[in-house]
Amino acid sequence: MKSRWCLFAAFVVSARVFAADSIPDLHEVVRAVDADQSTVDRAYDLRWASATFDRKEQLYRDWLKNLTVTNFDALAQQGKVDYVLLRNDLSSSIDRISLQRTRLQEMDELLAFRDIINELEHARGQMRAVDGQAAASKVSDLAEQVKKFKERVEKGKKDKPKDTNEIAKAKSDDSEKAEKKKSEVQPLKVSPALARRTANAIGDLRNALKNWFSFYDGYQPDFSWWLKKPYEEANSALEGYAKYLKEEVAELKGKDEDPLLGDAIGRDALIHDIAAELLPYTPEELIAIGEREFAWCEAEMKKAAQQMGFDDWKKALAKVKSNFVPPGKQEETVAGFARDAIEFVKTRDLVTVPPLCEDVWRLTMASPETQKSIPYVAYGGGSIIVAYAKDEMKHDDKLMSMRGNNRNFTRITTAHELIPGHHLQAFNAARHRDYRRSFSTPFFVEGWALYWEMRLWDLNYATTPEDRIGMLFWRMHRGARIIVSLKFHLGQMQPKEMVDFLVDRVGHEKLGATSEVRRFIAGDYSPLYQCGYMIGGKQLYALHKEIVGAGKMSEREFHDTVLTYGPIPVEMIRAGMLNLPLSRETKSTWRFADN
Repeated sequence: MKSRWCLFAAFVVSARVFAADSIPDLHEVVRAVDADQSTVDRAYDLRWASATFDRKEQLYRDWLKNLTVTNFDALAQQGKVDYVLLRNDLSSSIDRISLQRTRLQEMDELLAFRDIINELEHARGQMRAVDGQAAASKVSDLAEQVKKFKERVEKGKKDKPKDTNEIAKAKSDDSEKAEKKKSEVQPLKVSPALARRTANAIGDLRNALKNWFSFYDGYQPDFSWWLKKPYEEANSALEGYAKYLKEEVAELKGKDEDPLLGDAIGRDALIHDIAAELLPYTPEELIAIGEREFAWCEAEMKKAAQQMGFDDWKKALAKVKSNFVPPGKQEETVAGFARDAIEFVKTRDLVTVPPLCEDVWRLTMASPETQKSIPYVAYGGGSIIVAYAKDEMKHDDKLMSMRGNNRNFTRITTAHELIPGHHLQAFNAARHRDYRRSFSTPFFVEGWALYWEMRLWDLNYATTPEDRIGMLFWRMHRGARIIVSLKFHLGQMQPKEMVDFLVDRVGHEKLGATSEVRRFIAGDYSPLYQCGYMIGGKQLYALHKEIVGAGKMSEREFHDTVLTYGPIPVEMIRAGMLNLPLSRETKSTWRFADN
């Protein structure tokens, strides 16, 4: 850590010496923070340990404190942007730890044995000598505790809720009966969502115990002699406990009919997350934006449907969905769409497409298992991942996959994923201010690709009403994502209602809608991720109007410049491109969606 503080101090000194226009970005400081965070993550890798939360929070608070000594006014504009980004990221990291502490507190009784594992593994990390006999006693006790907790959960699952008369009778028990009841196994009532989260946490604890045991096993004969049997029993007990919680309480058995479960974070946490994304809106205001976009799409859907000869846009949508390619032709179709989109933006001089970027994209096929959470095309590792029916899928699932990945839907999603969308974006991100990956936000990452759907609409990329239906379906879906995901986290919509909304209001296939909702609520990424598409796209669209619409830049110059900023909140890109005044305490004020 000392070298990092020296680096910071050296930067602060230089910031006071050089003129403002010669000060570089704060990239070395950002890299130092990123390196420190990676170091702490490696050293404090017990996910559900208070010591981990404490150490990370200390790191973030130390950096926030040291950041205040920077001569902010001496920084160039890009340095000021970095300062605001870093300050915001550190503060939001502290907020995330607070939410994690709350999540752990909710699991506290179910994981009351975790301190045994955490203490053993922490001692190993501190290189303290291990006493095999004493450790065996702790691990043996761990196995017994885990078995008892499983029994309590089993009893809680079997016990029926008591009515008012039973509760009154229980209160009138004499002291002797009360003492007897204390000695009995006390039931633990666990919700399916909490059971799922706790099962995952037990998996983390089980891995930690395995790492601890493997470190000594075979290297210290005395250790192995004492611990072999206690470890096997503890590992088996943890495995059984997690399996019971996941399969019997949460009812997650790896089947298509598994329930959709997730953790809603609540309004207060949403407000913190929205502020961290530098958006001056409430959750309710974001939902209202989604609803306005949804209504616009419905109106345009009706126009396109009439051009197709339908009086109901859902009938027109059904016709479009039936326009899928036969088995074996989807990859060829997607490759053709990709080349068409590249030619479209190049001939109109909309954005620079480097020859290497155009050459290196590839195509892979999504497995049926992958399609349970990613039912449409996606992007990753330089490839567009194509979802389509496979021979091993059920007949109905095959047809739903083919309808959901029809020609007109796939034409625009290919441009979204490759060029001018994510592939071009990722190519540039690796070559311009790559240190800003620490501040990556879906409001730019997904917003960039959605923005291009909006621009391509304006530029008549859709040449037929069927293509317009395809483009509108996805744009409507982005509005729906805002509505259903935020209402879920506000406790206003349950997973089944989310699926129904996507099927009934947007026109998704049941398979696709279920897969989408499963991903929305799984907790694998930000609760605001689904908002990032439409809201981020609208931010970039508003910025385009403010700059290109006012004649300050050409289309190509605007897009090329945006791509040099890295995957940061769009308001900070705006501040940089328009050279807007920034301060140490700058907060979001840009209400881009009000007009």
